[in-house]
Amino acid sequence: MNQDNSPAHKQTNQVERNIEGIHKPPKNWRQRLSWLGPGITWMAAGAGGAGELLFPPRVGSLYGYAFFWAIVAAVALKWFINHEIGRFSTCTGDTLLDGFKKVPRPKNWAVWLIVLPQLFVAVGAIAGLSGSAATALILVFPGDNRLWMTVILLTTMVFLLWGKYKKLEQVASFLAIALALAAIVTAITVFPNISALAAGLVPQLPANTNYAEIVPWLSFVLAGAAGMTWYSYWIAEKGYGAAEYAREIGEAVNPREMSTQERQGLRGWLSIMTLDLTLGVIGGLLIVMAFLILGTELLRPQGLVPAENRVAEVLGSLLGDVWGPIGYWFMIVAVFTGFWQTVLTNQDGWARLFADGTNIILQPFNLHNRWTNEEFLRKAYIVGLLTVVPIALYWIVGEPVGLLQITGIIEAAHIPFIAWLTLYINYRRLPNGLRPSKFNLTATAIAGLFFAVFAITYFLQLIGILGGDSSS
Repeated sequence: MNQDNSPAHKQTNQVERNIEGIHKPPKNWRQRLSWLGPGITWMAAGAGGAGELLFPPRVGSLYGYAFFWAIVAAVALKWFINHEIGRFSTCTGDTLLDGFKKVPRPKNWAVWLIVLPQLFVAVGAIAGLSGSAATALILVFPGDNRLWMTVILLTTMVFLLWGKYKKLEQVASFLAIALALAAIVTAITVFPNISALAAGLVPQLPANTNYAEIVPWLSFVLAGAAGMTWYSYWIAEKGYGAAEYAREIGEAVNPREMSTQERQGLRGWLSIMTLDLTLGVIGGLLIVMAFLILGTELLRPQGLVPAENRVAEVLGSLLGDVWGPIGYWFMIVAVFTGFWQTVLTNQDGWARLFADGTNIILQPFNLHNRWTNEEFLRKAYIVGLLTVVPIALYWIVGEPVGLLQITGIIEAAHIPFIAWLTLYINYRRLPNGLRPSKFNLTATAIAGLFFAVFAITYFLQLIGILGGDSSS
């Protein structure tokens, strides 16, 4: 059958599909609640990660509540960045990386800017997270940390290649959430004088601050730069706004071609996305606060700091000091499952990001082989970059906290580009009424600046221009 493939015909067809295809937003609260998911997933994925489980008690032990203001600011500002990411995917059906590939001159430079630094972050973070998980196993089984981190990574690799890990991931997510609830309850039992916590809301920079401790915490909390891009995949998977229809037709939706009524419908979807993201961020902040309180109230008086091969052992005392042996061993199990789940999630997320990015970068070369097959690329990245290379790195370095600190600093320098590029594509591709308000625009721009300032501060301290304790 002959078909007119002219641009005019395609544009007309696109408008007709937009009119007929995008689902109306849910109206009542029961329907709204049934659509919650991406923000909760975002929070749960990080509940057992470095930004929630490792760095808050570590910073609390070292500095008390002095940086409470910074973490509240980081969490709030990440809300604005992720809200703009969610806005883009909800209104266009595109993932964030698909949006970045359309940034003009030179071709795909924005995709390179995202993918290239993340190659280094992924290797270091996977090595550090799996090494942290291994610190729990060496308390129970013979063998050293390097042996067990190798076993952990080979196990997660097999599960990801096999594709039969959803049940295990659900169990791990349940344990991570149980850990978060246990931490919150325990934090309430040792809750400090409210004035001590409130004093931490006053911006301050203690003398001899080591920014290699602070910057990774701020960058990893909730999610780092890569985790922010994954949020757009979860929006698309859930089917918010134009996302489900874009998946059905195999191309992005152009919101500029929509009617006023359709744009109003997308605004309804944006309100669902806002509610979902807000609940996830509030949950994440409560978890971070709980572990900060536990680190300050329980570890700081004893001079204990979760470090390298003693990560799980020291973290076990957070619950063990209050609930005895049951609390200690629950914490050890939870530390392992929390880090293990984060390794699994991050390997999968980075593999998808790199496969997507590689496919986008190779598109201009008109290749039609396995190197443009995203499923092949995903598996290749899982085996090579996200398993073999982290194992080799860890056997050489062997310091999980140090590796996470280095990758966290790269993430802090990377987050501003995510924030500012997302604002750019939202203003370039979205019509009036769907674009961010002046307040959201300003807040997101400030968010990028916030992380840039902390990253620059670290580098100034590293090269000796800024004083303080620069030892890691």
